[in-house]
Amino acid sequence: DNMLDIAFSHPIKIIVNALGVPPLRMLELAKANNVACGALVGNRQQAIKQVESGVDIIISSGTEAGGHCGEISTMVLVPEVVEALQGFEDVSTLAAGGIVTGRQMAAAMAMGADGVWTGSVWLTTEEANTSPSIKNKLLTTASNQTVRTRSRTGKFSRQIKSPWTDAWEEKGPEPLPMPLQSLVSEPALKKIDKLSQSGHKGAKNLATYWVGQGVGLMDQPMSAGAVVQDFKKDFAEAFERLNHFFE
Repeated sequence: DNMLDIAFSHPIKIIVNALGVPPLRMLELAKANNVACGALVGNRQQAIKQVESGVDIIISSGTEAGGHCGEISTMVLVPEVVEALQGFEDVSTLAAGGIVTGRQMAAAMAMGADGVWTGSVWLTTEEANTSPSIKNKLLTTASNQTVRTRSRTGKFSRQIKSPWTDAWEEKGPEPLPMPLQSLVSEPALKKIDKLSQSGHKGAKNLATYWVGQGVGLMDQPMSAGAVVQDFKKDFAEAFERLNHFFE
C-alpha cells in the first residue's frame, strides 16, 4: 500500500505488477487515476486470468527474460497469448524476453504484439546504476552464460551463470521458498558485489546479476538515447526486409 501511494503521487502513465494478479487496490487506483495497469505473464492461462481481473496491458515474458521468468520461449509465448486474448479488444499485448534489438521488436510485432517491453538492454547504458564491475561482466557474457535458478529468490529467475549459481545447482541444499531464500542469498551477494567493485578477483568471478539471454548482443556500452536510436534504425531496416517479401 505504501508503494502504491508513492507511485500514484507522481504523474505516472502506467503501473505494472509481476508474480500474480495485481492487488485490487492497484487496479482501483489505476482506474481512478486513468493510469494503465499491466501485468507480466509466462503462459496463456496467466494472461487470461490477468485480463479477467481487469488488467489493461499484458506483457508476455518468455523464458529468455532476465529475472523471474517461466519456461516458454518468447517466440512461442507471444503468438499463443495474442491468440488467447482475441476478443479482448481493449487489452494490449507487449512481447518481452531476450529482446534487445529493433529487429526483435519487428519480429514480435509481426507475431501480433502491439509493442515490446525491455529490461536487460538498459543495464549496460551509461545512465544505469548497475555497478561498473557488473556492467563489464555483462558486456562480456554470452547468451549461453545465463541460467534459470532458484538460488537467489526462491523462485526461478534468470541471471549470469557463475560459481555461485553452479554451487547451488550442483552441491547446495534445496533453495528456500520465496521470500526466505533472499534472506540467505542477498547478504552474501551484496558482500560479493562490494568486493568485486574494489577489484577482488575472486568476487568478480562469483558476482552474478539478473539478465536475459539477449545479453550476448549487448557487447558495447551505450547511452540510453543511443539504444533508442539503434532500436528505431534496426526496426526500420527489419520492416523493409519484411516488405520485400510482398514485392
